[in-house]
Amino acid sequence: MSAILEIKNVVKKFISEKKEVLAVDNVNFYVEHNEFLSIVGPSGCGKSTLLRMIAGLETPTSGEILMEGKEIKGPGAERGMVFQQYTLLPWRTVLDNVAIGLEIKGIPKKERYEISRKFIKMIGLEGFEDSYPYELSGGMQQRVAIGRTLANDPKIVLMDEPFGALDAQTRTILQNELLKIWNKDKKTVLFVTHSVDEAIYLSDRVIIMTARPGRIKDVIPIDLDRPRERNSMEFIEYKKKIVDKLKDEVLKTYNMNNYSI
Repeated sequence: MSAILEIKNVVKKFISEKKEVLAVDNVNFYVEHNEFLSIVGPSGCGKSTLLRMIAGLETPTSGEILMEGKEIKGPGAERGMVFQQYTLLPWRTVLDNVAIGLEIKGIPKKERYEISRKFIKMIGLEGFEDSYPYELSGGMQQRVAIGRTLANDPKIVLMDEPFGALDAQTRTILQNELLKIWNKDKKTVLFVTHSVDEAIYLSDRVIIMTARPGRIKDVIPIDLDRPRERNSMEFIEYKKKIVDKLKDEVLKTYNMNNYSI
């Protein structure tokens, strides 16, 4: 498989009048076409900053980010972003929220509604097309956000802890729904999460980041058939391996001698 995305020697510094913060330092990795790749690391390690740079919402201080060989210099339709917060427009229905990217592209109303209805069905919200965000649960709102991103047909989907604010049961349901969509559509997905369990359950590979400044500590291929059993010995062994590698980084972040995860 060939790389769709390449991150090369990327450094990100945040500079203000009072101080300079090195958030990400000399990060190098790639994402293959149709791959599901997750990034885990302690709080403040630069996971979300990396994703925002790939989305074109932040600019690297140095280094380069290449999408199919071309340097990313700003937002683009080939990259779709799903945030932790649902960012739905409250005055628009589910159908119109999903269709908004297509509307911005100038696609005629009939065609964009046909496309949007297909993705609403895919995310399991058929029958809710005329509902407004306030009428939906948190999990349903996040499905709409995912459907909106997929309807734009990006080459890569960037997901920044999209299930982090949900209860455990809803989170598990949406993980399974996301895998169904991924298996059907085979989009490339770059997924940021705090949950090691979630990363192993979803991913082909898991990138482990260090405490700030964020660097790549290790990359772990997940050689497990899908669907995966969280209680299997193989799954538990992967979890122990990744948690062990993260433990020192979490200790550095919180500066505690007896912190455990």
